[in-house]
Amino acid sequence: MSFYETVFIARQDISSAQAEALADTLAQIAQEHEGKVVGREYWGLRNLAYRIKKNRKGHYVMLNIEGTGATVAELERTMRINEDVLRYLTVRVEAPVEAGQSVMMQARARGEERDRGRRGGYGDRYGDRYGDREPRESEAPTPVPVPAAATGGEA
Repeated sequence: MSFYETVFIARQDISSAQAEALADTLAQIAQEHEGKVVGREYWGLRNLAYRIKKNRKGHYVMLNIEGTGATVAELERTMRINEDVLRYLTVRVEAPVEAGQSVMMQARARGEERDRGRRGGYGDRYGDRYGDREPRESEAPTPVPVPAAATGGEA
């Protein structure tokens, strides 16, 4: 059996409980077709990069699956038919999935802690281009030569 990671995006109109129920349904389908769901993560309601079927947000869910190609084919067929699923992507991975949080969940937890101190600042907007440090020589802006006619001098 092979290992797969499947991420699907559900419509923003459904609740998080309904998105979890949809993931339960997909896990049951995987079990019926000689596979099993090793891990599952709900990433939450997140903004989409562009509108998909008039939706600006979507519920992201990742399933770690151990199964055959027929298992994945049936899961993808079910997701294609279901109107609550906007997009899905299945990737075969070589090694079994590690226990613990995925990189997405780790980055989200780190980002929330890091962003709390920075909110409300102006950053790059009003001249604080380099933060708290001096610009390096390679980053320093180069002066633009101004023609003598533009400065009011004689030509």
